[in-house]
Amino acid sequence: MSRKIILDLAVTLDGFIEGSKEEVDWCVMDAEMGFTQFLNQIDTILYGRKSYDLWGQYMPDSENEEPDHEMWDLVHSKEKYVFSRTQSGTDHKATFINDNILEEVNKIKNKPGKDIWLYGGASLITTFIHLGLVDEFRLSVHPVVLGDGKPLFTDINQRLNLKLISTKTFSSGVVQLIYHLNEQ
Repeated sequence: MSRKIILDLAVTLDGFIEGSKEEVDWCVMDAEMGFTQFLNQIDTILYGRKSYDLWGQYMPDSENEEPDHEMWDLVHSKEKYVFSRTQSGTDHKATFINDNILEEVNKIKNKPGKDIWLYGGASLITTFIHLGLVDEFRLSVHPVVLGDGKPLFTDINQRLNLKLISTKTFSSGVVQLIYHLNEQ
């Protein structure tokens, strides 16, 4: 069985993945949501270049709680691929992919290993959807309305029929929805 590409994202009730000033302070992280369990299900992370520049090597300040450091250590232990039109090669932390996205991603998917996290950003998500490369949509809907920001989906020019696989509700008010493409 080939590995799944999982789009795992936090999204506001009004469909934004970050605020108008790129803020994500509305995003709730609690142990109840099982993020570490998700990180143990994957061994590879796919980033757009801007997302990688922001988060690909991020480490919280030393004043932050220990579990935060453990989570980021786990994130940084994964194999990383960055999709960029300008940067190429490798920076010892990630491999850069510039073109032939469908072919390159299928090579990654066909390697032995665990599932793959499509981290984003928005334009990479759109590209993966257009190429039919997203196997699972794992969206954590947060109980906040921002009114403005970066939308979850942009420039989608085809209908995607999805099948709900599971829902989980957390005490924080976050609802996690897991969908697969509906093959009809």
